[in-house]
Amino acid sequence: MKPITIIKNRSDIGAGTRGSDLGVDAIEIAAINQQNPFFNEHPHIDVPTHNETIYNKNFLKTEHRIGFVLEQCQRVCDAVSTVLRDDKFPLILSGDHSSAFGSLAGIQHAQPSKTLGVIWIDAHADLHSPLSSPSGNVHGMPLAAALGFNNETLAVNEVNEKTHQLWDELKKVGGDQAKVAPEHLIFFGVRDTEEPEDKVMEQNNIKNYPVHEIRHRGLSLCVAEALEKLSAVDSIYISFDVDSLDCDLISKGTGTPVSKGFDIDEVVAIIQQIIASQKVIGLEVTEVNPLLDNKGNRMAEAAFEVIQRLFQKK
Repeated sequence: MKPITIIKNRSDIGAGTRGSDLGVDAIEIAAINQQNPFFNEHPHIDVPTHNETIYNKNFLKTEHRIGFVLEQCQRVCDAVSTVLRDDKFPLILSGDHSSAFGSLAGIQHAQPSKTLGVIWIDAHADLHSPLSSPSGNVHGMPLAAALGFNNETLAVNEVNEKTHQLWDELKKVGGDQAKVAPEHLIFFGVRDTEEPEDKVMEQNNIKNYPVHEIRHRGLSLCVAEALEKLSAVDSIYISFDVDSLDCDLISKGTGTPVSKGFDIDEVVAIIQQIIASQKVIGLEVTEVNPLLDNKGNRMAEAAFEVIQRLFQKK
């Protein structure tokens, strides 16, 4: 694997609950408490944020701070693109999941002629748009933006012209075309969705490997099958949302915890097998929220354990 550059994106403006902006530092604290020098061994980029906008209550239900998320995604896009053009591996540590679109945009900007596959390890599908979202929280929308979807036929909200304009601008960050095709998107662990997302998955034949299927059929078999589905792509981006982990087993230190998820060993094994394909171009770890952790700093410790096991020196 290429040398790592860590991108620290402490933004939480796309979430419905504050606190994931502290997740990056919580992961670093987990490393410090273990006397692990990981964060001293790799260069890093600090991405400026718009977290002060949480005090601005003048936003619509269907587009919570989407204009600021747009700016944040552009910043993340620039950082990821810079790292890739320096021939380094971006390890992106993010607050909330909305800025994952910026990571995908950065990959497209750095390699516009190549085909990207996406592995999304998450309890949620993140396939909403402002039209279909029941909450308006943009951390539930990055994949719809990446796919170039508006979800018009699934609309449950009336959206004003300004929101439509911001959504269109967001989709074009990094390049005008969609960041990923539906056939090149694969979910692992998704188990908490709304009806519009289920319909998007069904209509576009987007594959999800739920936890029970992986345990029944075998983890290595399911991952091998996923890699075969992505055999035509040039590179693979992995996004690991910590709410894919079992909140009862690990902790509730994330904005939207869901029971019956993966354990740490399973997540590590999934990502290791994908990395072994030699197509992985970047990895994102996101949605650690230490303010919600019912077991101290346990979720950040779990996230760092995954990182440390993936990138430990041989």
